[in-house]
Amino acid sequence: MESKRARLDRFISVKTGINRKHVRLMLAKGRVKVDGELARDIDQIVDEFSHVCLDNRVLQANEPTYLMLHKPIGVVSATIDENHKTVIDLIDREDKESLHIVGRLDLNTSGLLLLTNDGRWSKRLMDPEHKVGKLYRVQLKNPLTEEYISAFAKGMYFEFEDITTLPAELEIVDNHTALVTLYEGRYHQIKRMFGRFRNPVIGLHRISVGNIVLDNSLKPGESRALTGEEISL
Repeated sequence: MESKRARLDRFISVKTGINRKHVRLMLAKGRVKVDGELARDIDQIVDEFSHVCLDNRVLQANEPTYLMLHKPIGVVSATIDENHKTVIDLIDREDKESLHIVGRLDLNTSGLLLLTNDGRWSKRLMDPEHKVGKLYRVQLKNPLTEEYISAFAKGMYFEFEDITTLPAELEIVDNHTALVTLYEGRYHQIKRMFGRFRNPVIGLHRISVGNIVLDNSLKPGESRALTGEEISL
């Protein structure tokens, strides 16, 4: 989801219906403030979280929202779904309809889910180029072997998409449990990678995304705002 960015003169014109030529005169007269500072440059870029005032009239005062949710199994990572409860249904906030999901989880996957109204933040977090690791605990039907570690580290070729996955890290916890770190989010990627070994995934839980770790005090279905340290990338 992209952030909404615009030149200041265009933004004011759209918000007020005032001709852009007249908007430029208002800027020249010091009638506009952005984030508490006088704004005179028509080329100044504002986004959805810029606080913009014309005279004493507030044109925009949106606040960014960043949440972590402990997603339960059986809840859909979507904003609307006709057949299942969605993660948005679990959130008790007036602004919840403005939120989007950062890195979806499958219906039968539990754990850390992030939601925000800040498109630039979510894009940076999910872009494979930034190599933000996503850690999962995986329960397998069949025993694990050391062979899995090297196979995940090399990446795997998926013929349907004609792509090779980025190298992933796998740590064997016990015979049927592994910790897997991914740096991308291909469709059913973990299940498909273990599928190469004909080893069905019977449990999948996301523990963390980058430096954001699921708060153990959150019960399934509960959420909280992220701290400033968690928000920083």
